[in-house]
Amino acid sequence: MVNKNNLTTVDTLATDAAEASMDNQTVPLSRLHLAQKHRYLSTENSTYATKEIEIDDKSAMLAVEAAVAIVINGIHYAILMASPYQLEYLAIGFLYSEGLIHHSHELLDWEITQLTDIASYPRFSNDLTDDSATATTTFEQFSAQLQDYDVYVVELVLNQRCHQRIQAQKRQLAGRTGCGMCGITGLAQALPDLSSYSAPNLESGEKLSASTIPTLNYLLQVRQNINAAQHTHQLTGAVHAAATMQGADLYLFEDVGRHNALDKLIGWQLRHKAELTCVVMTSRLSIELVQKSIRSRLSWLVGMSAPTSTAVRVAERYGLGLAGFLRDDRVTYYTNTNCPNA
Repeated sequence: MVNKNNLTTVDTLATDAAEASMDNQTVPLSRLHLAQKHRYLSTENSTYATKEIEIDDKSAMLAVEAAVAIVINGIHYAILMASPYQLEYLAIGFLYSEGLIHHSHELLDWEITQLTDIASYPRFSNDLTDDSATATTTFEQFSAQLQDYDVYVVELVLNQRCHQRIQAQKRQLAGRTGCGMCGITGLAQALPDLSSYSAPNLESGEKLSASTIPTLNYLLQVRQNINAAQHTHQLTGAVHAAATMQGADLYLFEDVGRHNALDKLIGWQLRHKAELTCVVMTSRLSIELVQKSIRSRLSWLVGMSAPTSTAVRVAERYGLGLAGFLRDDRVTYYTNTNCPNA
């Protein structure tokens, strides 16, 4: 075996780690870790059994995956596994996607807190027993467990009408990174009625027309812009992005969860009262992304991978334009297909 320690020394790794630690104070999307890469040396006319293995000690930037607790009017509503960046947009988009707010002004106030040590946990712990001795032991064990995690709490204050919606819809959501529906315990919540967002039920001008299909040239330009701007993915290879063009400007939101990335974009849209026509996702298009897009009255949702059959069926029902497999020279339209490039 060939050990390539001469390429990356331990001292260099320690220096890089220190620099990365400082960077993470401002951009906590990725973190430096020590790693060891094993690979076969390229040798013609040989089998794996006879090839020599090269070992490369190196440093690797990995995406940060944080637990983000959503607390609404004092109610612990959800835990999202997300990239700890642009959490204000994530919270607003999540509330909107959940149907808890209909306008950004219904959010009266918010505060974002990172739980950095044991002393910061008690304020947000609501599951301890009344027995003080038992509570102390339980909390100490839980605090030790949390040391492995990045934990953020987003406290939101909504108006009274929204508070009533929360009480009617309250659920405890434990959101895994790759799944926007984990923890939902009712089919009515997992498969919501979106008929109020269909064209006949919307006021004039409330929904943009999906008849204007984004051309292949336009989508390829958006993809090129995304590739140039998706810095965290270039570093880690482990985050998704949701992006939209406003004139010549690209607005891109990255997250370890594709649904979180779209929520961040939706939150940004609501905060800035932006008008969205087309959103491009770097992921596959699953049903929860389609549901969020319909609620946001989006005209087109485009993915770099495939949509699911259910996503296409729901998009067709509610008039959402859907396209996938946006690659270097092609795209596939699944709904509203009437010769966009003729």
